[in-house]
Amino acid sequence: MRRTTSREAREKDTREKIELGGLIVKAGLRYKQALLLGLLIDASQRMRGDGAERSRLITIGGGPRS
Repeated sequence: MRRTTSREAREKDTREKIELGGLIVKAGLRYKQALLLGLLIDASQRMRGDGAERSRLITIGGGPRS
């Protein structure tokens, strides 16, 4: 049973990474790793404690997602 749980966790992790990669391609940032990392760090810092900024970015991204 433990192997199945570990395997399922790895499969879930792999699926999430593939989905995130698809979002990067969709945003046109496929070959811009340094830019992408900078954007993510900047957005993360700006969102801390700023609900309006978080809401704005979620709206740009197409609505509420986990």
